Parts: sequence; C-alpha cells; structure tokens
Amino acid sequence: MLVLFETSVGYAIFKVKLKHFEKFQDTAEALAAFTALMEGKINKQLKKVLKKIVKEAHEPLAVADAKLGGVIKEKLNLSCIHSPVVNELMRGIRSQMDGLIPGVEPREMAAMCLGLAHSLSRYRLKFSADKVDTMIVQAISLLDDLDKELNNYIMRCREWYGWHFPELGKIISDNLTYCKCLQKVGDRKNYASAKLSEFLPEEVEAEVKAAAEISMGTEVSEEDICNILHLCTQVIEISEYRTQLYEYLQNRMMAIAPNVTVMVGELVGARLIAHAGSLLNLAKHAASTVQILGAEKALFRALKSRRDTPKYGLIYHASLVGQTSPKHKGKISRMLAAKTVLAIRYDAFGEDSSSAMGVENRAKLEARLRTLEDRGIRKISGTGKALAKTEKYEHKSEVKTYDPSGDSTLPTCSKKRKIEQVDKEDDITEKKAKKAKIKVKVEEEEEEEEEEVVEEEETSVKKKKKKGKKKHIKEEPLSEEEPCTSTTIPSPEKKKKKKKKRDNED
Repeated sequence: MLVLFETSVGYAIFKVKLKHFEKFQDTAEALAAFTALMEGKINKQLKKVLKKIVKEAHEPLAVADAKLGGVIKEKLNLSCIHSPVVNELMRGIRSQMDGLIPGVEPREMAAMCLGLAHSLSRYRLKFSADKVDTMIVQAISLLDDLDKELNNYIMRCREWYGWHFPELGKIISDNLTYCKCLQKVGDRKNYASAKLSEFLPEEVEAEVKAAAEISMGTEVSEEDICNILHLCTQVIEISEYRTQLYEYLQNRMMAIAPNVTVMVGELVGARLIAHAGSLLNLAKHAASTVQILGAEKALFRALKSRRDTPKYGLIYHASLVGQTSPKHKGKISRMLAAKTVLAIRYDAFGEDSSSAMGVENRAKLEARLRTLEDRGIRKISGTGKALAKTEKYEHKSEVKTYDPSGDSTLPTCSKKRKIEQVDKEDDITEKKAKKAKIKVKVEEEEEEEEEEVVEEEETSVKKKKKKGKKKHIKEEPLSEEEPCTSTTIPSPEKKKKKKKKRDNED
C-alpha cells in the first residue's frame, strides 16, 4: 500500500520507506497546489506523480482526505483508501517528517510553512482592493469635513463681499452660483456690462443689475477684490471635489455593501460603517444596537435620569424613516434596523455581490409602511364596512402663533376709558340687584294673598256652623238661666289692615 502525504515543501509518497518526493519550486506553486486540494481538484504536478508511480505499482493509495480520494478515483481510476488507521499513519509521518524526508532542512521547512500559511489565509479571506471598507470610513469622514469647511468659507465670502454689494446675497440664495457670479464680475461697477446668463435666469440677472446701480455698499480696493475672488475660487474647487468624492463614495458602497446601500442609502450606510470601525464590526452588532447607533449620549442620559430611551440614531436620516409620520417613526426605525442588520451580514460574509436581497427587504418595509399609514386613516367599525372619521387619525401638528400683546408695556386703553367701563359695570350690577329684590317682594306678596284666601274660607265655614247652632237653641226652651258670655271674632278686614301696618313698619 502506498501513502500520499502533502507537505508545504512538496508531495511525498511512502511505501514502508520514502518512495518518491516531488518538491515545489516556490510558494506560488505550493499555494496553487493547496488551493486545488482545498477545492477538491487535482493539480497538474500531482497528476504526473500519480500516473508515473502509483499506476506502475498497481497498489491502493492511502489518502488523508476522502474528497480528494474520490476525485483521484474518478479521473485516474486508482483505488484509494481513507480510514482511521490511515489518519494514525499520517500523524506518525508528520511527527517524524524531518527524518523521513531527506534533503529538506528544518529552517527551509519552517519558512515554507509560514509563507504558505499567509498565502492561504489571504486566499480564504478572498483579499481584494474593492472589499476594503477603510476607504469608506476615510471618504465619509472627509466628506463631513469638506461640508464644514465649505460652510465656513461661504459664510466668510458672503460677509466679506456684503460690505461692497449687500443686495446680491438676498437676490442669489445658492452659494455656488453666488461664488461663480462674484468670480466672473468682481467689482460692483462691472455688473452693468457683464453677461450672467450662464448662471442666472433673465429675471434674476436684470434684478442684480438694477440692484448694482443703486447699491448701498461701500467702496473697496482692488486688493480686497482680489482676495475675495481667490476665496471664491477655493469654494468652487472644494465644491467640485466634494461632488467627485460623493460619486466615489457611491461606487465604493455599491461594491462593498450593495444591500446596505439599497436599504438605508450610501451616506447613512457609510456613517454606520465608520461609527462601528469596519463592516465586520458592524455585522457583529445586534439590530437594537444598530437602531440607536450614534445616539449613545442620549441613551446614557436617559438611563441615568430614568427617562425614555431614544428610538433611533444615525438610522433616523434614512429615507424610509424620513417619509413616515411622527407616530410611526419608532416602529419603522425598529423594522428597518432589523432588515439592515441582515443586509450587513449578507454583505460582510456572503460571496454574492448582488443587491437582490436588499431590494426585496425594502419592498417589504414599504408595504408595511403603507399598511401602517392606511390603518391610521381607515378604521374597521362594528360592521367592518363603515369608514371612520379621518379627523381622529390624521396627524395635526401644533402650530403656535405669535402673540404681539407682550411686545410693549404701554396700556392698550386710557385711564378715563377704564374708569367709565368700571362705572358702567357697577351700574349694571346695581340694576340686577334691584330687579332681584323686586322679584323677591312680589313672591312674598303672592304667598301672603294665598294665606289670606285660605283664612277667609276657614272663617266662612265657622260662621255657618254657628248659625246652625243658634237655630237649635231657639227651638229648645231654656231650662236654666246661664250668664251670657260674648266673644268677639276679628273680621278679615281688620287682619288685612294689621298686616299692611306690619309691612309698612318693616
């Protein structure tokens, strides 16, 4: 039985002793041989050795890798053996390799092993210049720095030239157009003869020329104009370089992280990568971490003060979060962070460079966003058919209007008018009080009249009873003489007079 043993120096075939050793010429040849073995292929050099020695011996071949044995059997029609016994045999050969293979020094073997290890690691990682995410980190950092510098330069240019021609800043709002017009014309006096149709429409150009004739600006020297024009050229060059850098960043992001670019855009994706340090570090983060990445200060402040934690960080600037209503921003940012993490891991560890997964996930998120927005407008009632009132579910932003009453401390009306108003109010209150008293008196008089009517009815009933008694007395003869006692009953007219006297006294 023959044994095939692969080393970093070359191929060795044993039969009790070393039968044949095929040495590699350099590290590149060794790398090609081992990459072919890793992929289950046979190198040309190995084919020659196997045809030359093994076929002539007509003996089975012991192989360490079963996959390699299957390929040798298919292509060269050689019987191969792979078993635990063969693994033990390979371990013994590896431990005694220095004595079994003559002509190979230990230093040479160590150097070849180190070089082959580095080459294999680069091959396994598939090292490519297009896959370097440090370029993205540097590009997005430089883009942010350029934006800051451009803002400072343009502000300085507008303020500087504003002393000479202040009306131009109000007419032209675009910064780049402002600098180009200034660079072409220079002094305010040259606007009448200058042609600005390249940068401005006809109406704006006519307005600029009219403003230049009646400008309130001060006169400046030629040296000042030269320095201002030099600043304008710097602004134009930096803005042109910024557009070029942005295109470069777009291409890099589409090459390194196409799915992330589709999900959140190139700027937000690049800032996420820069914040994490690299694409691999970003792929190790959870979805909840990616959601609040960039809002660390707000997070720890909320944890210390025991308030609500932030719902989004850098991902807030993504287009999907920006187009949602404020009520649903938290939900969409959470779902977007979950899908973005999948896209990041697919871009970091996947071999495919297509953006199909990102497009599919973005379509799902857009559909989910539409359902959330529709749910706010349409509500299912008890029957499932009636539409709800849209006023309850539409978002109404609170717009606070300015109250001009607090601008001045002067009174809104004179003191005389205030005194007249107070007098009028007092008169009204007095009239109301008199009316209330009159009503109370009328009610009391009505109650008294009712009581008098009741008393008159009672007295009439008593008189009738007395008349009946007198008739009975006249008919019956008096047996005994009794002393007569007269009782005077007060008439109702007297009662009325007494009550009127009491009311008058009151």
